[in-house]
Amino acid sequence: MEAMQEDLKMYFYENRIATYSGWPFDEDCACTSENMAKAGFIHTPTENSPDVAQCFFCYKELEGWEPEDDPLKEHKSHSPTCNFILLKRTVEELTVEEILKLQKERQKFYIKKSCKQAIEKFEEAAKSKRGDIIKLAMEG
Repeated sequence: MEAMQEDLKMYFYENRIATYSGWPFDEDCACTSENMAKAGFIHTPTENSPDVAQCFFCYKELEGWEPEDDPLKEHKSHSPTCNFILLKRTVEELTVEEILKLQKERQKFYIKKSCKQAIEKFEEAAKSKRGDIIKLAMEG
């Protein structure tokens, strides 16, 4: 049950906004931490990319933010099927059944992302092996 609660906490704005320490855009910007969190994004910085944000729901990662970027518009254009940004009501207004349906959709996004990463890793390994085989063939 605790894992489920942990999983559900990012549905709530205050938990998403809490991830934004060190966010580079706050004064006179469209992509303030408040607007980012409202659009479903959590701040997931890396050493090389301090402005990486990921939708907690569809797992879409975006970086290279410009001060005038509207997080909601960017989210919709890069992930038009994200159920979170398509919500017509606040999370607090949803029924338990609606939350469970949302969680099912969120799981689909997670599975797609995981599969895509596994395929990319496999293709990278195949490319490397192909290079090794060609090298061996050239030597022989």
